[in-house]
Amino acid sequence: MLRRFRKAAVSAGGGGAQPVSGTEASGELGHRLRAPSKLHAFNRYEIKYLVDVAEAAELRAEIEQRLDRDRHSGDTGYGIWSVYYDTRQLRFYWEKIEGLKFRRKLRVRHYGDRFTVGADTPVFVEIKQRVNRVTQKRRVRLPYGAALRLCDGRQLVEHEPGQRAFLEEVLDLIVRLDLRAVAMTGYQRHAYVGRDADVGLRVTFDHRVRGRDRDFHLGAEAENRLIVPARKAIVEVKANERVPYWLTDLTAKRNLQVVRVSKYCQSVEAHGLAPRSIFHVPDHDLDPDRSIILSEA
Repeated sequence: MLRRFRKAAVSAGGGGAQPVSGTEASGELGHRLRAPSKLHAFNRYEIKYLVDVAEAAELRAEIEQRLDRDRHSGDTGYGIWSVYYDTRQLRFYWEKIEGLKFRRKLRVRHYGDRFTVGADTPVFVEIKQRVNRVTQKRRVRLPYGAALRLCDGRQLVEHEPGQRAFLEEVLDLIVRLDLRAVAMTGYQRHAYVGRDADVGLRVTFDHRVRGRDRDFHLGAEAENRLIVPARKAIVEVKANERVPYWLTDLTAKRNLQVVRVSKYCQSVEAHGLAPRSIFHVPDHDLDPDRSIILSEA
């Protein structure tokens, strides 16, 4: 039987955006697009599809006629690694499975090559929450060492004035709910952004989706397990207001079906931390010899 939790109140939090000054180091390539400010917040509608990688490649070719490549995607895309925090009872996991109208999750996220991660590497501490059908994401960029002191050490770290309200909200969540690192996910992403009438539209293709349930340091020499079959890609459409007709026509032409899939929940279930839900992507066709991917992969 699924656990029920009382809904928490939506916190205003967040504070004002602070401009980023100065020239960033070349090692921050994967972060520049994500950080127009050191405190960033936005609302979106998100729609997800699960497709075969061959069809995903065809879909990308069609979308490239209408959208621009994310300037950091290149030909091979870029890596995204996230460490998710939850309670001992997996409160955030169950809120997602039960489909609560208000739910949230806390994570530390890195863009790019995780083997370059050190104490000074910029990462994001994020609260991603769902309010009815709208996804809200608020995040602050911190050096990795500071993010660990905040989320694992439970200390308020050095910050800019406009970041304080959000950092205090994060710290309150961690202390009040006794949050801890529970699961990690990683994948390769190709991203496309809208232009002209489609400004605000973003379409992403995530493949080689993998994860682990231990060794949570981003740069750890650790093994990662496929949590979505290698032949599948997760396609996500993100829009500020509406999805354009040409894109809905394209997904309808290909008979793509909307799915409720969460990479965090996939990792939790793939590692046996919770029973597999009706939303779990089947992995019975995984090749046992390929179900474990070395961290270099």
